[in-house]
Amino acid sequence: MLPFTVFSLFLIWLPLGLLTNFPYVWMLLGFAATGPLLFIRRFQVLVLTPVLGARRPTVSEEAAIAPLWREIVMTGHLKPDHYVVRILPSDELNAFACGGHLVVVTSFAVEELSTPELQGVLAHELSHHLGLHTVAITIGHWLSMPVVVLARIGVYLEHVAIAAQQSYGRDSAPIDAITKAAAIAIRPLSWIFTAGIRASAALSNLVGHQSEFDADQRAVRMGFGRELASALRRVLATGQSPRPVGWRERIDASHPPARTRVARIEALLRHPAR
Repeated sequence: MLPFTVFSLFLIWLPLGLLTNFPYVWMLLGFAATGPLLFIRRFQVLVLTPVLGARRPTVSEEAAIAPLWREIVMTGHLKPDHYVVRILPSDELNAFACGGHLVVVTSFAVEELSTPELQGVLAHELSHHLGLHTVAITIGHWLSMPVVVLARIGVYLEHVAIAAQQSYGRDSAPIDAITKAAAIAIRPLSWIFTAGIRASAALSNLVGHQSEFDADQRAVRMGFGRELASALRRVLATGQSPRPVGWRERIDASHPPARTRVARIEALLRHPAR
């Protein structure tokens, strides 16, 4: 993402640089300075949590999660307050780790999973942090922010130009020519940034599959393999993790199939030495 990021920051800076004497290098240094903030625990809790749409657990959710989480961190010989669990209001059965300290689980998962299954899921997400998987993900998301902004602006302007051409170009040849030229000029730029985002996402997904297997393996070693396998079977029962068909679906899949993960976990439980 880095070349796309630098180019995006240049285009964002360009109108400012033309109107003022603000140096481009300051734009780069300012953006670089925001990166370390994403790994500060307090910043993640105060800023990243609401950005994700998550919240603190309710009293009942805290009562369900706290003893499970305490047992997990004690098993890993970790400080109880080093990582923070937050709730994402959602009807999906899901959980994820992000930043350097956040574990987010959906309200539906807390309500629907059994106590052992929920503990298995929490152990898996903590394993992502212990394996430093979230560091690469966080850096990737940070680098992609300027690219996403410009990609969205490019797509929006292209749609505006097309709409203007369709609305006013029929009655005016100059307007028709101008709007067509604008759409043609904007489209390649939007394609460039969109392609960068898609390529980064595809590479992230391919690498992410191995990180899921690694987190599963760490959860098994922590003693929560059976619980995690049971939770994954629940995911299979809801039909949320179908097996991808074709190479395009495999690239677009952010997680390996739940069925494959269950099989690998069961193999690890049968042969712990492996």
